[in-house]
Amino acid sequence: MLLIGRDLSPFVRRTAIILETLGLEFERRKLAAIEDAEELAEFTPLGRVPVLVLDDGEKIVDSAVIIDYALEVADPHYQFLPSNGAIRRRILYLSAIATGVMEKGVAVSYERYQRPKNKQYAPWLDRLLNQMRRGMADLEAAASDVQWMQGDRLSLADINAVVLYDFVQLIEPELTLDAAPCALPVLSGRLNRTSAFINNRYVRPAK
Repeated sequence: MLLIGRDLSPFVRRTAIILETLGLEFERRKLAAIEDAEELAEFTPLGRVPVLVLDDGEKIVDSAVIIDYALEVADPHYQFLPSNGAIRRRILYLSAIATGVMEKGVAVSYERYQRPKNKQYAPWLDRLLNQMRRGMADLEAAASDVQWMQGDRLSLADINAVVLYDFVQLIEPELTLDAAPCALPVLSGRLNRTSAFINNRYVRPAK
């Protein structure tokens, strides 16, 4: 399999980490949505990452759909997401909060670094940052005083929360100090010592 997209995108990074954690073998092509748009268009009409190309040539787009496929083929005992029940709903809730904050963070990055400064709209930025702050505070509370965010083992909630925390630490470090000062940094430290996180770490592109 071939995973397309670079780890500077939290959606690509969470996908790569989950694939590797599940023991799926894949190659990487680290294309960026903006800088490599022309090459990326060969794989997806939307020009978004990640894209997973299966060995038979089938393409799967969107991180949530790729992760759903990975769980289908490599997690038959529902280790990372139960098949039903309250724990499943809680893991999905926490994952949705994490990915929602990722989306807000990407929007902040585009606003700051892609839009001309004289066209940036401060109230919109403030709204995005406040949404990020509230979401991260919710995850911080869920990670407090527990080993895992839900249940007695690593789940999708932990992976998504740490990928989100690391991303915000990269783009808005003061926000992480405010919204997630204790529990998420500890969880991030633990997971970032594992091979799946080490092998798919955030690396800023060379300028």
